[in-house]
Amino acid sequence: MLVGRGLVKRYGEHHALAGVDIAITPGEVLAIVGPSGSGKTTLLHVLAGILRPDDGEVVLDGHRIDRLGEAKRSELRRRDFGFVFQNGMLVGELTAEENTALPLLLAGANRAQAMAGAREWLGRLGLAGMETRRPGELSGGQAQRVAIARALAHQPKVIFADEPTGALDSRTGAETMHALLTAAADNRAAVVIVTHDRELAARAGRVVEIRDGRIAPGVVAA
Repeated sequence: MLVGRGLVKRYGEHHALAGVDIAITPGEVLAIVGPSGSGKTTLLHVLAGILRPDDGEVVLDGHRIDRLGEAKRSELRRRDFGFVFQNGMLVGELTAEENTALPLLLAGANRAQAMAGAREWLGRLGLAGMETRRPGELSGGQAQRVAIARALAHQPKVIFADEPTGALDSRTGAETMHALLTAAADNRAAVVIVTHDRELAARAGRVVEIRDGRIAPGVVAA
């Protein structure tokens, strides 16, 4: 479904990616691990169309997305991808249901439809009754569940999660990860996780390790 071939990304003389080949299949949970500065987040950003590779190609459902202009890549991200970041990146002035409704509104749903969809997702993630709370009124784990609901609300093909439990304690992180993987599986979405946490990575169906911009030989877990 999503394939990167020969991916190269340079920052000056430094190769953040130095010829990466990777493929994600529908519904797969893939964890990308490696030391700081190894290229994990750069790989996620290239696969998600946030960054263009300097060389190589990114293909989604048979179509190259690395050749698209910024406007088309932005449209693709809104339509086909969902994102969960370490600190949630919720809009502080909006309620939980308004944050969750954002991708639906951007996709063209009217406000009533978007808010109804948002409430449904918040309920599925154990946040019924918290719809009108703002991020500052939620715990870290609750805020990450709102971020998960927002990422899944428009039924994307792939969820990209960059250190999704990095700001949480181990118990809350495990519960949040369970919520993410369960909701993604129900939605038949693939999940690509960048993490330093080996225990979190072990919950993925497949793990690859990045070192110095390359995929390390062998599979860490499968």
